[in-house]
Amino acid sequence: MTKRIFRSICLAVMAVLAASLCIIMGALYGYFARVQQNQLRTQTALAARAVEEEGIGYLENLPDLECRITWIDSGGNVLFDSEEPSDQMENHLQREEIRKALKTGFGESVRYSSTLMEQYVYCAQRLSDGTVLRLSVARHSAATLLLGMARSVCVVILVAVVLSLWLAQRLSESIVRPLNELNLDAPLSQDGYEELKPLLSRIDSQQRQLQGRDTQLRRKQREFDTVTNNMNEGLVLMNESCNVLTMNPAAARIMGLVRPFVGVNFRTLNGAQTMEAALNAALNGTHGECSAALSGGVYQIDASPVRAADKVSGVALLMFDITQKQYLETQRREFTANVSHELKTPLHTISGYAELMKNGMVSPGDIPGFSGKIYDEAQRMIRLIEDILKLSSLDEGAADMTRERTDLYALAAETVKALTPMAQENQIRLYLKGESHFIEGIPQLLSGIITNLLTNAIKYNNPGGKAWVEVGGDDTGVTLTVSDTGIGISPEHQKRIFERFYRVDKSRSKAVGGTGLGLSIVKHAAMIHNAKIELNSTPGLGTTIRIRFPIEKA
Repeated sequence: MTKRIFRSICLAVMAVLAASLCIIMGALYGYFARVQQNQLRTQTALAARAVEEEGIGYLENLPDLECRITWIDSGGNVLFDSEEPSDQMENHLQREEIRKALKTGFGESVRYSSTLMEQYVYCAQRLSDGTVLRLSVARHSAATLLLGMARSVCVVILVAVVLSLWLAQRLSESIVRPLNELNLDAPLSQDGYEELKPLLSRIDSQQRQLQGRDTQLRRKQREFDTVTNNMNEGLVLMNESCNVLTMNPAAARIMGLVRPFVGVNFRTLNGAQTMEAALNAALNGTHGECSAALSGGVYQIDASPVRAADKVSGVALLMFDITQKQYLETQRREFTANVSHELKTPLHTISGYAELMKNGMVSPGDIPGFSGKIYDEAQRMIRLIEDILKLSSLDEGAADMTRERTDLYALAAETVKALTPMAQENQIRLYLKGESHFIEGIPQLLSGIITNLLTNAIKYNNPGGKAWVEVGGDDTGVTLTVSDTGIGISPEHQKRIFERFYRVDKSRSKAVGGTGLGLSIVKHAAMIHNAKIELNSTPGLGTTIRIRFPIEKA
């Protein structure tokens, strides 16, 4: 814009300079023409008076003059000429200035000389004897005048051009400076040109609209970032070329990346190869889904196409952790299989003994023994079903049970007393330590926890071994500890002993009549009380299970 204003000003100045030069030269030309005309009249009058007094001798004795003198008789014949021989010149009677002088006494004209091919000014005056004295002088053209003043004109033009360029530069900068210094954030706060106020008002209105939209976009971006950054599910948005547009921290963590990557091709990232099928399906315009093992877990990958104008313009990738879901599904299948197996075994036993008795294949003396076997297997089934029902109730949160203030030490004392005969039968000595501590809990479940733990401490102990129950606590919680000097649990089994039907030693478990659900019941009952379980066990030395019950403050 500055260059255009500069060029416009320069062109305007040059046009004004050219016009001024033409006008000045025209005025000078007219002025010099009038001065020359007046001088020629004066010289003509003076020469005429001298000729009348001295005759042709005056003319012959004149030095070289700038003007041409011609003396003509009344018939038009040339009597004397200062530049050409008089006898070689044509008759001048038809010349305009001669005719006027003969008629009125004085005549003048301006014309091109046919002999000299120049413009001449002629002044003629009639003398007293009827002859005419004429003086003429060449009149220079405007071009000649301009050439004569060329040096001065060039100096003036040079000074004018330089000054014009400098002024044009300064003026163009001063015109553009307020525009360049416009504060677009607050356009109305600036003193500028009055003509720019409508434009500035429009800019100010648009700025307010843009600021409002920018604020709204920033708010939405913050909301989006807050939501995605706090998601446990991984989210990746990419364009049709699979370049990552956004990736939340969860996605980076799931894929084992040190940080979210933006702008890189998703296919080059760690773990992307396992999602290739879902990604290709989304790029082809359909929903893609697959499972992938990432970051030590199993994740479900959902890839959805993002469409714009009926064209796939990107892909939205979601990663869901289904590790627990798969684990629970595996547990459900194992539980179903274990329940079927655990029920099938006693049922087969009962069915076999009953069939032998039905067919009369058992002697009367063996009937009590067979009946005892059938009774034991039936009791085992009953205990198994009762434990399954307990677990089902615990899975539902034990909503039908009532919480009350319970002395955990008193429950432990009752349990120790109830299990003393079993301990004596297995040659195990029981000990109770601690003091009274109260918690808000469900007495049936708390009693079940102590009973299952102490029963295991007795069953999986060595003859002559010991088992302890200890209740302690402080202002933050109450701790129940059950320890034994039994067979212990090897490290590879310690993580799974709280699973349903999981047995470390299946042969011994069946021998002692366990259902495989005791510790699972303990785990669920502890979860209902928000308690934490800690297991310490060394094979051959014994096991200690510690359960910490928090004290809930009102």
